[in-house]
Amino acid sequence: MTSPRMAIIGAGPAGLTAARELAQRGLCPLVLEASRAVGGLARTEQYRGYRFDIGGHRFFTRHAEIRQVWRETLGADLLRVSRLSRIVYRQRLFDYPLSPFNALVNLGAIESTRVIGSYAASRLWPVRPEATFEDWMRNRFGRRLYDIFFRSYTEKVWGIPGHRMGAEWAAQRIRGLSLGEALKGAVFGGARAPSLIPEFDYPRLGAGQIWERFAADVESAGGTVLLDHTVTRVAHAGGRVTHLAAAAPGGERQFPVAAVISTMPLARLVASLDPEPPAAVREAAAGLKHRAVVVVLLIVARRRLFPDTWLYVHDRALRVGRVQNLGNWSEALLADSATSALGLEYFCSEGDGLWDEPDEAMMALARREVETLGLASASEMVDGRIVRQRDAYPVYDPGYTGRVGAIRKHLDMLPNLQTIGRGGMHRYNNQDHSMLTGRIAAANVVGGCEDPWLVNGDDEYLEMAEFEPGVQS
Repeated sequence: MTSPRMAIIGAGPAGLTAARELAQRGLCPLVLEASRAVGGLARTEQYRGYRFDIGGHRFFTRHAEIRQVWRETLGADLLRVSRLSRIVYRQRLFDYPLSPFNALVNLGAIESTRVIGSYAASRLWPVRPEATFEDWMRNRFGRRLYDIFFRSYTEKVWGIPGHRMGAEWAAQRIRGLSLGEALKGAVFGGARAPSLIPEFDYPRLGAGQIWERFAADVESAGGTVLLDHTVTRVAHAGGRVTHLAAAAPGGERQFPVAAVISTMPLARLVASLDPEPPAAVREAAAGLKHRAVVVVLLIVARRRLFPDTWLYVHDRALRVGRVQNLGNWSEALLADSATSALGLEYFCSEGDGLWDEPDEAMMALARREVETLGLASASEMVDGRIVRQRDAYPVYDPGYTGRVGAIRKHLDMLPNLQTIGRGGMHRYNNQDHSMLTGRIAAANVVGGCEDPWLVNGDDEYLEMAEFEPGVQS
């Protein structure tokens, strides 16, 4: 540790991909991870033999090289899973993407007529320009359907109303879905009906299984992966990063570095720079927001609760946002094949009521809501565990692009520092996007000149069925 090394901050998909690429080139990288497990947001937690992800991580991609890496790494442990995900609204299940027949029957004749009328109005008088998420959704679904289905869920996930979210998020994540296209598909059939991939790949032991293998590959090739090492200071001089300081169980440790690839959230990276950046850059970083998630694992003493891999909960009366049915992803996630395990996701912000809720109260809330949804009875819920994840979702609020731009401009003055991944780019990257940024950053260390910021920069959601070829998060 006394000689400058190629250092990577964070052992998530982006950081471990970069580290593995460098290790395969013989560069013996050093990976510093703040938590006690690898995988970052895609890690798999364990509790009494049950394994559960921090939210569901579907594996699919249209990038052949990423798909090949997954298959070579996991082999027979990469399962093919049938996808079924539906929306829960007013105790009814709606297809997702919306099926006109299913949606209109569930809503009833009067509400359906209002939805169609609202959609027609949106086509005649669209919002221009499309500046916000709400504008984007109303133009494609009509105000009525937006209010019924999308407003409540959006506000659960992001904690802000749709008129304060940028339209970029909708364009990137749900491009191609609209009520008009769904109705055309229902009437005329054929390719006009939007759909999502019917199947996806998934590691037998959870999403974290592949990152555990990546970490093992790094170390077997001469690299080092240090857990429980939180980077607190990024020292630079003469236009280059020279040292990292990390808080570790035995006290602060210093690491001389030749170059750094960082996946830590941009705001934290800026706060760790020594000397500190100008006030304008610090203000830009302080303005970046993330949403956190509290995941409640509930073990249920009954198998086959419902057929879905996960449910989106749009009812305003319930605080849970999404329910994962873990055994429908892989039975190997269950310690007992006669049981089920549910992963309930509660979206929040650090310091708000849900984040600070005591474990006992949080568990009681989850049990009540599972019973209200009719998924299991209170007597069947026999055990559980709670995990809190900070910085899970970068918020696309007004002005975030300008703030990210100001930070990037300042960091460009440190040519031996690259930022990648969801946190390091403040961008809603999936696993394959993060891996691609890691590969590019590693190639740049040895003379490449690609820009990782071009990955996932085309406002294109890659889960549409026409892009099917296989695997993602």
